Amino acid sequence: MIPFNLLIANADEQEINIGRKLGDTISTLANMDLHTLVTTLLHDAVSIAMKIILALVIWIIGRWIIHRIVKLLDNIFERRNVDVSLRTFLRNLVRVVLTLLVILTAIQVLGVNITSIIALFASATLAIGMALSGTMQNFAGGVMILLFKPYRVGDYISAQGQAGTVTEIMLFSTKILTTDHQTIFIPNSSIATSIIDNYSTAELRRVEVKAGISYGDSVDVAREAILDICKEDTRILNEPEPVVYVSELADSSVNLIVRVWVKNADYWNVLFDLNEKIYKTLPTKGANFPFPQLDVHLKKEE
Repeated sequence: MIPFNLLIANADEQEINIGRKLGDTISTLANMDLHTLVTTLLHDAVSIAMKIILALVIWIIGRWIIHRIVKLLDNIFERRNVDVSLRTFLRNLVRVVLTLLVILTAIQVLGVNITSIIALFASATLAIGMALSGTMQNFAGGVMILLFKPYRVGDYISAQGQAGTVTEIMLFSTKILTTDHQTIFIPNSSIATSIIDNYSTAELRRVEVKAGISYGDSVDVAREAILDICKEDTRILNEPEPVVYVSELADSSVNLIVRVWVKNADYWNVLFDLNEKIYKTLPTKGANFPFPQLDVHLKKEE
């Protein structure tokens, strides 16, 4: 990268050279006769006009070529079912890069030295990049997400302590909508390097419910009642079949664990309904839900 002070020195030197050339030109014009002066001015005017026309032609043709390239990319992305967010990012990136190339080509045709412009632009880019280092990290994270697709728009994810449906993947942040309709923006730099739970990638999802019954109650009766509840619910799949296990002999209860499989879209409704049905049904079958209890024994000292 060219140091900024060297760029300033080069610019000053170029200004001095331009001043000298301008002085020489004025001196030469002053010594010309009228006919030679008019001829020279007409020649220079025609030369400048031709350069301007050529630059305009390059700009118009360049814009047409860019439009055709972007349209071709859109067709390729559509045939290959490229993600919409990635498609938009790549389209804009290609358009910006090609437009800059066309502009630099047109400027060079006009006779302007673009080397200094490129060097100055590179130095400015470095300075801006250092000032916006956090933003650039978010940009890099957004590019990684768009390329590797750990999640897509419409997926239900959990990351950085937040859970919700992805509504938009932007270059610097990801927007998610929680179940209570809160809009949350997560910086891409943090979400790209963290653990992401994507609940939408699989077609099926397992619902797990825990229930505790009193000691002395029949486990078989409770298991049969729960399995009957599962059979009556058409959203619960038969394959894999529902299961009920004794998961723990706790201090105050015998804890049962219920595992059933449902379609991804039915997960939350089945979870809530199954909890409610178990709570209402088991007491009618003679299985009680015990309260946590603590026995305290008092010993009298003599």
